[in-house]
Amino acid sequence: PGDQEAGELGLAAVPGRQAAFRQGLEAAVHYARAVGCPRIHVMAGRVPLGTDRAAVAGEMETTFIENLRYTADLLSQEDMIGLLEPINNRITDPRYYLNTPHQAAAILEKVGRPNLKLQLDLFHCQIMDGNLSRNLETYFPLIGHIQIAQVPGRHEPDSPGELNFPYIFELLESLGYTGYMGCEYAPKGDTLEGLGWLRSYWESRGLQHGGTSKATK
Repeated sequence: PGDQEAGELGLAAVPGRQAAFRQGLEAAVHYARAVGCPRIHVMAGRVPLGTDRAAVAGEMETTFIENLRYTADLLSQEDMIGLLEPINNRITDPRYYLNTPHQAAAILEKVGRPNLKLQLDLFHCQIMDGNLSRNLETYFPLIGHIQIAQVPGRHEPDSPGELNFPYIFELLESLGYTGYMGCEYAPKGDTLEGLGWLRSYWESRGLQHGGTSKATK
């Protein structure tokens, strides 16, 4: 994430911070190797204070692409995947550089490395673009990780909000998603009690708690 006390939230697209980015990436790889985690979120970072987003967009993209190619080469030696997460700039972070899956997909195409993927947080995607079904279908080949939270409160999937998560989960199953689902939300109360949405979903799909089929028991 860079120097968070100084207002940084990632460095990969921040001009002039390439050396610090590489140092942070190497530290992240060290930790990921130690805990056996094969995926690293490569945070783009914020538009520098006092600058106009449009004026620095080209330089930031050039920096991002350069750093991502370096990242891909380093992670390929570790058999790891680098992830790019668009973060909405309407509610969460007005200065974050990477905001939509379309922007992320265009950058991934320019970088052209198979071990870099899209980290699609459905909370951010809904706020910026909506159209989740088509976006999931369109960008599914690029997706390396998915995160979930209800909109707009960013709480459990079964809390009041805009998103029909049982439908989304079934869509992901039909698309063949087999990865993890990151619960990127703030529990409204007790964490374990807040997982009732997951138990309800398993039961609706004829599964035991833990995601195993009753038919195999």
